[in-house]
Amino acid sequence: MERSKEERRLALEALNHPPPPALFAEPLNYFFAEHFRQRTLCSLLDDLAEHAPPDPDIVSAITAFLRGDFGLHVRDEEEDLFPLLRRRARPEDRIGDVLGDLSHDHALDAFDAESILEAFRGHEPFPVCDVETRNLLLRFSKNERRHLTCENAIILPLARARLLPEDLINLGRRMAARHGEPYPEPENADRSS
Repeated sequence: MERSKEERRLALEALNHPPPPALFAEPLNYFFAEHFRQRTLCSLLDDLAEHAPPDPDIVSAITAFLRGDFGLHVRDEEEDLFPLLRRRARPEDRIGDVLGDLSHDHALDAFDAESILEAFRGHEPFPVCDVETRNLLLRFSKNERRHLTCENAIILPLARARLLPEDLINLGRRMAARHGEPYPEPENADRSS
């Protein structure tokens, strides 16, 4: 199905613009917003795999997202969110295996993302997908959707239940720093400390 002009505009806007830096004060909401962007990526990859000719603006947005924000998001989870959950989860949460599976998925996704970028570099301007590239795009989007479903249904709700307020502040600060943004300190915070 070809995208309408409005759908195209919204998809490009989602991929080209990260969530507002103010959301670092609510890092779990930042993750949810990033997951929306990743679902948009999956939809665009599916379209790219199935339709010709490809839209050069879409290819450019996908490339920029995979080169930048995608890797930052994985680092936000692997270096901060997942370790926090491992520390705060209770034994009955049985989250260790889930986090291990997600970390494994991240490694596979990183490999596939690099393969997608390599396929794009090898075909500029990007033509109709060959079978191998088509399968790569569809596999990546399928795996990413499954991964996002797990994170949205299990990881983020568990994080809301288990992480302490100071965990969330520290998580938001580390994420903001990684993304090159200032942490949005509350306006009424005591600046003397």
